[in-house]
Amino acid sequence: MEHLVRSCYKQGGYVFAKKAANLAGDGRVARLASNENPEAPSPAAIAAAQEAVRTANRYPDERVDVLVSALRAYYGNYHFVTGVGMDGVIETLIRTLVDPGDKVAVSTPTFSFYGIAAQAQGANVIAVRRQPDFSVDTAALIREGKDAKIVVLCTPNNPTGNLTSFEDVQTILEGICGMLFLDNAYVEFSGTDYLPLMRKYENLVIGRTFSKVHSLAGLRIGYAFVPAWLQPFYLRAGTPFTVNTISAAAAAAALTDKAHADRYIGQVVTWRKQFSADLKYPVLPSGANFVMVDVTPFTCDEVVERLAAKGVLVRSCRSFTGLADHYIRVSIGEDWENERFIKELNAL
Repeated sequence: MEHLVRSCYKQGGYVFAKKAANLAGDGRVARLASNENPEAPSPAAIAAAQEAVRTANRYPDERVDVLVSALRAYYGNYHFVTGVGMDGVIETLIRTLVDPGDKVAVSTPTFSFYGIAAQAQGANVIAVRRQPDFSVDTAALIREGKDAKIVVLCTPNNPTGNLTSFEDVQTILEGICGMLFLDNAYVEFSGTDYLPLMRKYENLVIGRTFSKVHSLAGLRIGYAFVPAWLQPFYLRAGTPFTVNTISAAAAAAALTDKAHADRYIGQVVTWRKQFSADLKYPVLPSGANFVMVDVTPFTCDEVVERLAAKGVLVRSCRSFTGLADHYIRVSIGEDWENERFIKELNAL
């Protein structure tokens, strides 16, 4: 019966990082492969989640008002939508706007799920290569974006870590005819704010997540700033009751604990500098909670396997389309994890 499977799923799909459970032995593992926050969630988020469990026998609020209200209190009077992680926001936005055959332009190399979700909707996905230094080729992206329903740009970019300037994003917005989806999953670590663009442009969606800075990766909660005109159509296209009661309550409470987020942001800023100073291999500039490292003359898969044997998990970048096979992506973890990574990579 395999002939019934759509051709776009006969091969490919999202490539996951190596997990601690994949390693032999029961020693302590440095988990630096998935851009997770190593700190447990805020006590406020944990308490809110525990309380919300009491009402888990009921369907969640379809408008996720507890979270949307908290986001407005935190950011101001913007229009918000939510999803099951950033992935859910991406998937629903594409479902809302894209018909089969429509064009979606993606600045690559980058997070692969943009293309996967667009293909699932029957889109014609165009990869727009970045410059050799991984900066965005704005002219090429605008050229391809002229007739695209959605242009996708991640900043700070996953896995390269580099930022696209506020001015370049503005240039892209003014040059394209469709929507720009700006993935800001890591923006809290960058010191850059793109939100002023929301007040000026009707073709901008900015996606964010609670997975990184707020330590809620396991609860899968994403959100986006959207123009007012788009919000009702997004809600109409969304799968019913996607964001569960517990995740929404925890995320809303997490916004009240600024100190928790600030601690990890400080940790990230400190260790990005430390990696650049202490590693024997080139570390690319990053505005995210990870860095990309050039491990030439080794291949990325070779380094991943050798580090895993030492109890250090990092991400091979081989699965990122358009990226050479000598880069690894390394999350900022706890001090001991970062120290072990530096020691073991330098010992290769």
